[in-house]
Amino acid sequence: MAAVFFQEDEMLGKAYDSRIVRRLWKYIKPYWRRLLLAMLFLFSTSVTDLLGPVIVAIAIDSYITPTGAGTALSLQARETGVFHSAALYIGILSLGFTLRYLQGYTTAVMGQLIMFDMRSEIFAHLQSLSLAFFDRNPVGRLMTRITNDVDSLNQLFTSGAVELLGDVTTLVGIMIVMLIYNLKLALITFIVIPPLLFVVSRFQGAMRDSFRAQRIRLARINATIAEIISGIQVLQLFNREKQSFEVFRNINNDFRVVSRRSLFYIALFFPVITIFSSAATALVIWVGGGDALHGIITFGAWVLFFQYIDRFFLPIRDLADKYTTLQTAMASSERIFRILDEPPAVQDTPEPLHLAEPVRGEITFKNVWFAYNEGEWILKDVSFTIPAGKSVAFVGATGAGKTSLISLISRFYDIQKGEILIDGVNIKDIPQRELRQHVGAVLQDPFIFAGDIAFNIRLHESRITDEQIYQAAAYVNAAPFIEQLPGGYSHVVNERGAGLSVGQKQLIAFARAIAFNPEMLLVMDEATSNVDTETEYLIQDALEKLMKGRTSIIIAHRLSTIRNVDHIIVLHKGQIVEQGAHEQLLNQRGVYYRLYELQYSH
Repeated sequence: MAAVFFQEDEMLGKAYDSRIVRRLWKYIKPYWRRLLLAMLFLFSTSVTDLLGPVIVAIAIDSYITPTGAGTALSLQARETGVFHSAALYIGILSLGFTLRYLQGYTTAVMGQLIMFDMRSEIFAHLQSLSLAFFDRNPVGRLMTRITNDVDSLNQLFTSGAVELLGDVTTLVGIMIVMLIYNLKLALITFIVIPPLLFVVSRFQGAMRDSFRAQRIRLARINATIAEIISGIQVLQLFNREKQSFEVFRNINNDFRVVSRRSLFYIALFFPVITIFSSAATALVIWVGGGDALHGIITFGAWVLFFQYIDRFFLPIRDLADKYTTLQTAMASSERIFRILDEPPAVQDTPEPLHLAEPVRGEITFKNVWFAYNEGEWILKDVSFTIPAGKSVAFVGATGAGKTSLISLISRFYDIQKGEILIDGVNIKDIPQRELRQHVGAVLQDPFIFAGDIAFNIRLHESRITDEQIYQAAAYVNAAPFIEQLPGGYSHVVNERGAGLSVGQKQLIAFARAIAFNPEMLLVMDEATSNVDTETEYLIQDALEKLMKGRTSIIIAHRLSTIRNVDHIIVLHKGQIVEQGAHEQLLNQRGVYYRLYELQYSH
């Protein structure tokens, strides 16, 4: 199993970071009216929550156990007053329910709109990044950013920050009403706040560390499961199921231990809050009850304090969840912005040049030096010219730099020194989108998307008609097997072309290349490898048709497939050591001859 877990960047930062909040405001700003409406509903809900106990207190002091002017009321008047108070109380509760629903719905819709914008921006930015970025970042990490991290922000907008603000508003409102009703009882209730805040802060530190450890262990579990599933064939082949299960069990057990620690703090936190709440209640019973007996306060005011004490501690109970939500959202935001701040390694020039029409497809390398990592040269001072419409094969041992040529012509990477020209124009001056419109590639393991056969040939290009798809498939010998599939060109294939043979996927890739009709064709890493003889013949025939009239580069391992190309270039350790026709290179008895002899020594 992997010793390094790429997902272990799930570290949690501060619960509030003004720099990140300012950047998040860019996504909130287009929906400021919805936010304002949600805030209005939020404050209105807080007011209705505060009015309920006040109505109860008035009903008690004015009608149930009347004092002052209320004692002069008749029994019927008092019964009517109680009825009106009950109706008003129900009305206030109903209004509060409606406002709470409207506030929740408004914030939820706003959160979804913000998440839609953010996911769209991340996805668009990921597509603009160069291959070097994806070489450094595993797919699992990027998937986490666009799903889990964005979802954490959704919780921030829909429940975290908004509900936290509502809790604070309710808390402040309760404190004001308590102070207005009875300063003495209010101060007695507030006595428990300092020790409570001290305990809560200690719990927050422990819960934060525990939650952080949980996230790291969970990432390890996800990474291990993904790796085991991806390599299940190898594990079963070598009977390593038991050993891999032991690895997973240890990681899973580590997560269980950390989770128990987290559950311990959560289970203890709420009883501790209840203890402080009970202490405040006891103080109000003792002091407030005595004052009520001596007529210092009314019975209604005493009941009001009981109701407010329970509501007073509700926001404090929610503090742990809100704090964790805020902290997780800040950490997720930081990771998302780290990706959005990643500049594309390959960028278009501000003043681009365009290829002259019609594009001929002449390819020239002038003293090209290239390295993926600084100082580790893959290509060293490589120079050659491929005339328009001609075919050239590159051969050499593994690591000679053949495949890198394909990536450089498509400008997936930029060279460090030298020039690459298409029809005499430096490819750095050509917009990437325009350049790749004229380049087609057939890979050794062509990627087949989930969808039907027609989609995999068309690839969202609406200008390619169904008739052109049928013609392209027939031209490269793909039509016979496609038409035998259930549904033919509408046959749905699963992810990565599950259910199709290697040869069938190659033929679909050839049909795709023909449908897009590029002037330059790049065939990477031996498109005819790992197929049976009959399919190899079909692919070879398709390849010959594809190369007609196109500037073609073939990266070859099997030398038998390139005998008919116009020119062969031999690479060795990043340098051109030989070039010429097949027979000419054999007669030189150099590197090409040795490669040929190794393959056909029998």
